Amino acid sequence: MKRNGILHPELAKAVASLGQGDLIMITDAGFPIPEGVKRIDVAVAPNIPRFLDVLGVILTEVVVEEVYVAHETLEKNPDIHEGIMRLLYRYQLNARMKEVSHEQLKEIAKKAKFIVRTGEFTPYSNIALLCGIPF
Repeated sequence: MKRNGILHPELAKAVASLGQGDLIMITDAGFPIPEGVKRIDVAVAPNIPRFLDVLGVILTEVVVEEVYVAHETLEKNPDIHEGIMRLLYRYQLNARMKEVSHEQLKEIAKKAKFIVRTGEFTPYSNIALLCGIPF
């Protein structure tokens, strides 16, 4: 058994397959996942696992160039926005943050290589990550 990192086999395999320019998303339980985009569902029950927990684990393994967050997150869910900022500062100091509308984030989702659906029941707990390289 793995000692640490991503234990979910499907998610671990998907993360290992990422390359520069790949786009992934981590979403709350209610985000509309577009047809044709791979869904990796880690939701177990309401708020299990939490969005920020999943984001934190993924950020330990993925290099991120750009981050897309809906501006509604700051307005309607400041705790999640603050948590995102804290995690980005901790793990991805060079990532550029772009605020877009929630509708634009849904359009961005159509380009995702995969979307990780968490059990988060807090609205606007969604993020898109554009992968980079470590050099």
